Amino acid sequence: MKNWICSITVLTLLASFSACNGPTKNTDGEVKDSTLLKDTVGAIAVNPIAHAKDFPGATLSIASITGEKVGSDSAKVTVKYNVHNFNLTEQTAHTHNMANSHEGQHIHFILDNTPYAALYKPEHSVTVALNSEHYLMSFLSRSFHESIKTVDASKLLKFKVNANAQIEELPKVTTPSLFYSRPKGEYKGADTKNILLDFFIENTTLAADGNKVKADINGQEFILDQWAPYEILNLPLGENVVKLTLIDKDGNALTGDNVSVERKIKLIAE
Repeated sequence: MKNWICSITVLTLLASFSACNGPTKNTDGEVKDSTLLKDTVGAIAVNPIAHAKDFPGATLSIASITGEKVGSDSAKVTVKYNVHNFNLTEQTAHTHNMANSHEGQHIHFILDNTPYAALYKPEHSVTVALNSEHYLMSFLSRSFHESIKTVDASKLLKFKVNANAQIEELPKVTTPSLFYSRPKGEYKGADTKNILLDFFIENTTLAADGNKVKADINGQEFILDQWAPYEILNLPLGENVVKLTLIDKDGNALTGDNVSVERKIKLIAE
């Protein structure tokens, strides 16, 4: 069932978004939000929410990326980061009542749009095949897993691991891209009531009359025209399927390497 929601003005909510997530405007300059839903009994609802806290000046950069041959056909790739004006492992003050990491703020390390690794230290290693190409999206995250949606707090890198396990940085990605972040994994008890939906976009913006993200949740579709965090309400216990797709203003899926991602999550009563 498709839920194309009539646009309504939500100035109070939008005023709290940071500059990079400012209000969507149509060609007439009207502020719009086509995603706000009523929390109807028994129906899945998706609502935009305000950022819990802004981090002006927060910066993430890659200090180094190196490769080391392991075995006959694999390489250990190690990435080291520089982080400024942001404290890893610190708790983010928030009132969203969502699943929160007890280890605090962290880096989301997303390799090839697979489920992220949460980094509480600015370094991480993965094993990949020799002669392989990869996309690495990294961004700073609040303790309850909401991304900091600024250019300075994120880094997208495309690279190749050659036959000698050396890293070759490839040309900068310029095509519209979508990286899935939340929801992820298992949710238990109170964490099943209010679930964060969050993603990271590159080389595009979202607008009421432009590109959007289609969120398919258990076959129910929501059209998101704000780059903002969202809450998912009323998900049933058990397995749930969430698929995010970048679409154009006419609802057609964009083409590219990172434009559609699907995840399965599980909700458990206790």
